[in-house]
Amino acid sequence: MTSRTSLAAPWLRLGRIERYVLVQQARSLAVALAVIAALIMLIDFVEISRGVGSDVDLSGLRILGLMALKSPQVILQLLPFVFLFGTLAAFVGLNRRSELIAMRAAGVSAWRFVLPAAGAALILGVVTVTALGPLAASADGLFQRERTRLSGAAAGADSSQAVWIREGDDTRQIVIRAARQDRASARLLGVTFFIYTNDGRGRRTFSERIDAASASLANGSWRLVDAVGAQAGQRAVRYSSLSLPSSLADEEAFERFARPQSTSFWSLPAQIGRVEAAGFSSTAYRLRLQQLLATPLMFAAMSILAAAFSLRLMRLGDLARMSVAAVVLGFGFFFVNQAASAFGSAEVIPPWLAAWLPPLLTALAAFTLLFYTEDG
Repeated sequence: MTSRTSLAAPWLRLGRIERYVLVQQARSLAVALAVIAALIMLIDFVEISRGVGSDVDLSGLRILGLMALKSPQVILQLLPFVFLFGTLAAFVGLNRRSELIAMRAAGVSAWRFVLPAAGAALILGVVTVTALGPLAASADGLFQRERTRLSGAAAGADSSQAVWIREGDDTRQIVIRAARQDRASARLLGVTFFIYTNDGRGRRTFSERIDAASASLANGSWRLVDAVGAQAGQRAVRYSSLSLPSSLADEEAFERFARPQSTSFWSLPAQIGRVEAAGFSSTAYRLRLQQLLATPLMFAAMSILAAAFSLRLMRLGDLARMSVAAVVLGFGFFFVNQAASAFGSAEVIPPWLAAWLPPLLTALAAFTLLFYTEDG
């Protein structure tokens, strides 16, 4: 037991050099995060002012509140750029002060300070997915609902656009059509329920049609007012009010299901099950889940790639080319990631491949460049 502990301890213990590099990286990441967050919040403030603010008279404090709900989700999506430019800036600073040169001259391998930086990025990625991501997703969901409420209040109580909803489980499927919706009171107006039953062989049979003046969703059930129901082969029956069980959440009466970006990491598996049970495609939610699982790897890969660029250019002595390469790399990552997401959403490639391909390519490129720089 003692020998194993003594062998494992050097790999788990960070020396003074590793701690120093991590501190420099943390400072640069904080600066990069502050710059990107400030830009995102400024853009969101202007967008909300021109969008929602043009429909409803909002105070500056209210716009700031909406911005605080929307911006975190966008900032988290741009965190790979934070790790790219933050780590790059940290190692550039070490190069300019000749500290990396001194470390390399003392026989310190580049892996000794690059891998701890990548490990820190990996841990931060796990924290982002499991803790920060759910908070940002909840805030984004609140923003979407608040924006819908404000836009609906500005446009009037009724929306003339027809609403189609489908829900159900293994034994029953319901197709709902509403002529219009009342956003102010969260009701569907002029609504028709087509109820189908599923037998043990998976065959679907029409069971009942219910027409109602209005329907509202609360506490896991639809409440129908002034309804007329008719089962197959039977006479119609009138109800002053009628309650039907529902598998939808309250806000899904208008939105069907929460957006994938507004669904937290912990809620995605259950959401995928509900979407598939209702007969909808769960591709977008599966893609979102895989992207979240791949996030720690992306953060680590971007950190290694940034460090590898700075090490190589340290020997060449060309910081201008390094800056241009970093910008090109950032746009290249954005293009590959967006293209893979588009292919995954369109089901051209499987969602897991669309999510894991960009970070795997980035990691392979980072290790290739680092092996070439360090070992020749």
